[in-house]
Amino acid sequence: MGAVFRREVRSYFTSPIGYIFIAAFFAYAGIMFSVDSLSSGYTKLDSLFSSLLTIIIVLIPILTMRTIADEKRTRTDQCLLTAPVSLGGIVAGKFFAAFLVYAVGVSITAVMAVVVSVYGDPDWNVVVGNILALLLVGGAFIAIGIFCSSFTENQVVAAVISFIVLIAVSFLSVIGSLLPALDEGHWYTKVVEGIRTALTQVSFSERYFDFTYGVFNFSNVVFFISAMVAFLFLTVRVLEKRRWS
Repeated sequence: MGAVFRREVRSYFTSPIGYIFIAAFFAYAGIMFSVDSLSSGYTKLDSLFSSLLTIIIVLIPILTMRTIADEKRTRTDQCLLTAPVSLGGIVAGKFFAAFLVYAVGVSITAVMAVVVSVYGDPDWNVVVGNILALLLVGGAFIAIGIFCSSFTENQVVAAVISFIVLIAVSFLSVIGSLLPALDEGHWYTKVVEGIRTALTQVSFSERYFDFTYGVFNFSNVVFFISAMVAFLFLTVRVLEKRRWS
């Protein structure tokens, strides 16, 4: 896994992808910080962290699009699949490399919290909880992006698929709210309400926004970690099928 990790980290910074991701994340976070905190004198960062969900939905597909798709395009995946390293190690190495680049981008929020502390007294428990939430949801998104990248050898297609999937899993609660309202008393009313509740429970945005409201729910931490593990496991299964095909 270590060799794959080092190779992937090196590739992010020998190509424009790593720099583009970090620069775009810093720029967006800086703009939102300037608008929400500096110009208004608002010392809480909840609105900043809420707005960052949008940019990671856009940027993470760019970060993960080449992870496996490019290996297929250049046929180097055959070398990886036959190398004396487990498929889990390959996927984990790629995941942690992408996560490291992502974490570098997220680190700017800690700097912003320090800047705010000069002018006010932010709740550091909430700030740390929000940074943790940003890392957790980002890790889950990266796992989804790598999974989507395993289905194609075209990086653009991989990015588009990832973008669509991330929008879908992030706003499942919105999809649930679009279900038609039904008259009370009918059996199918309970079915619709059950579907709406289930979609809200698995909506990434609802889980993430709990943190931005200052609510630290351990079940949300377990949810995001479970999502990471599940999609990385599915990626391993896809590669395993390719190895034996």
